[in-house]
Amino acid sequence: MFLSGRQTEILDIAKSEGRVLVEDLAARFSVTPQTIRKDLNDLCDSRVLTRIHGGAIFPGGTENVKYEARRSIAANEKTAIGRATAALIPNNASLFINIGTTTEAVGEALIEHHELMVITNNINVASRLRLFPSIEVVIAGGVVRHSDGGIVGEAAVDFIRQFKVDYAVIGASAIDPDGALLDFDYREVKVAQAIMANARHVVLVADSTKFERTAPVRIGHLSQVHTFVTDECPLDSLRRICSEGAINLVETNRNDSTKD
Repeated sequence: MFLSGRQTEILDIAKSEGRVLVEDLAARFSVTPQTIRKDLNDLCDSRVLTRIHGGAIFPGGTENVKYEARRSIAANEKTAIGRATAALIPNNASLFINIGTTTEAVGEALIEHHELMVITNNINVASRLRLFPSIEVVIAGGVVRHSDGGIVGEAAVDFIRQFKVDYAVIGASAIDPDGALLDFDYREVKVAQAIMANARHVVLVADSTKFERTAPVRIGHLSQVHTFVTDECPLDSLRRICSEGAINLVETNRNDSTKD
């Protein structure tokens, strides 16, 4: 596909920031939203971007979007997901919190809780929650990824296996229509799998942009979780999995929880 100068710049912005929005691009290039929508449609038709409501994202089939860019993607949705998830976790509970910007939003929403034990392989979560004396923070050992402060590797897996906790909060980089939960780093996936195996109640947190992405490494399947918290679930196939598996589907845009 031949890209115009504007389309090339749009693609560069998407690669850098993770997503682009129609209104922002229209203002940036001093063109109409209709013109930008045509640019995005062309880029999405060529499979270099993936369309989302109001814009597009850079899908990154084998490489994840940079950490700071991921933080800005669906930031309001992640905040709402974090609050809804925190509301499901009682005081005096033990829990795992995995790597990810959405799981970090859960950690932020837990600061009012009391007598929690939080075991995490996420340095950002540990750094935030250690400030609160009513929360005991236990951090995994292992290799620290420079990109996002995640702790991965066999040492982290072995550490996680020492515990059996009440709740696990995990994220995913992508969710396929068949319910497959996917990520980019096989080392991170091994830790996530250990977390799922050693919790009594597994909570998956993912905003709706994850339905429009793909990633190469399989974490597991939606049927393996007990609660799924998202801003909205537009895929009937995933709703069916939740219904058939008695998975509690919480959609923050609906401001309630349903078992569809």
